[in-house]
Amino acid sequence: MTHEEILKRLNTAFPQSVVGHEEFRGDLSVVIRREDLPRVALFLKEDADFSFDLIVDVLGIDRYGSADRFEVVYIVYSLKNKQYLRFRVTLAEEHPAVATVTNVWPGANWYEREAYDMFGIRFEGHPDLRRMYMPEEFEYYPLRKDFPLMGIPDSLPLPRR
Repeated sequence: MTHEEILKRLNTAFPQSVVGHEEFRGDLSVVIRREDLPRVALFLKEDADFSFDLIVDVLGIDRYGSADRFEVVYIVYSLKNKQYLRFRVTLAEEHPAVATVTNVWPGANWYEREAYDMFGIRFEGHPDLRRMYMPEEFEYYPLRKDFPLMGIPDSLPLPRR
């Protein structure tokens, strides 16, 4: 399936949901409205022509200084078509939250938890949204661009040498 066919099918099925797209080095990236993510994700997986049945990654991006500071990027793969697709949603700085896709792709569980732990992006409806790397009581998000490079002194008790 070509990129043009994918875009045409998505625009036909969800005319208001696709707010942008770009191609870079042969890869297609589609921007989806945050509110429509659950419906679009389910369509991408269950549609017989698409069959994007494998989630490869979910990652957070901090675009510090822009109006929509955060992005969540989803990379999915169709075993049937042997094709990757990347789609993303943008999130505002004051409440970075989006619906979980674990009900569509259960494998997104740990990826979403990692984005929450490192960026503070909340995945609404996630079955077990808690920190993976940092302690639960840690109040910062280390991969945000405004987090100091050397960390915050005394924010995390470290063992003595």
